[in-house]
Amino acid sequence: MNTKNEERFTGKADVYKKYRASYPKELFDYLYSETGFRKDSIIADIGSGTGIFSRLLLDRGSNVYCVEPNNDMRCLAEEDLKDYNNFVSVKATAENTGLHESSIDFVTAAQAFHWFDRQIFKAECQRILKSGGKIILVWNTRDYNAKFVKEDYVIRERYCIDTKGLGKGGNAPSDLSDFFSQKTKETFSNDMVINREAYIGMNLSRSYSPREDKDPDKYHGLVKELNALFDAYNEDGIIRYPQFTECYIGTV
Repeated sequence: MNTKNEERFTGKADVYKKYRASYPKELFDYLYSETGFRKDSIIADIGSGTGIFSRLLLDRGSNVYCVEPNNDMRCLAEEDLKDYNNFVSVKATAENTGLHESSIDFVTAAQAFHWFDRQIFKAECQRILKSGGKIILVWNTRDYNAKFVKEDYVIRERYCIDTKGLGKGGNAPSDLSDFFSQKTKETFSNDMVINREAYIGMNLSRSYSPREDKDPDKYHGLVKELNALFDAYNEDGIIRYPQFTECYIGTV
């Protein structure tokens, strides 16, 4: 992960933690019943951010190394997860985790892999994973068959400060053949039912969304148009935001 990518969420950690979608219980039921995850598993959650995905692993009792280079994001996770004795915070990148060789049962990366240098990350996974260890890549992906999501995308595209991470089909790569040697894919429903504040906050948490202190005109333009879209689609102050969770499980 280059320095520019590491800093993309600087100044956005609070809104990210508060408004980003979590992940469905069914995904974790699957991981712990079908793929070998256990209470005593040693997991490296790479690009762990504010700990949204990590917490759900910690709740299952697994030992989790949360690897995150961004200081804002990592410090929030350290405060939020400090009461878990199975939590270890690591200031490091995906490509150079600093974890011991052959020490990890599973590597996870939720909403993060698209920021990595995949070939260097692949080599790092090969180094830190135990024999037979698996990698799990996870994305929450918008359902672009929905009219609301299509209109939402047009607004986000108009105001984004760059297109990296915007991803009309979500951020999951269309081809992972150069990363995994073998893989399976599972998909889980994960619609969000949210109010106005959560809808606006979710969009402001994106890496490509303008910050009020950096670009106030774009920031307020984005907020105005998102509010108008919410007004057009909400029912009693609530919208259903269609999305699903994609999970790729494999070896390298």
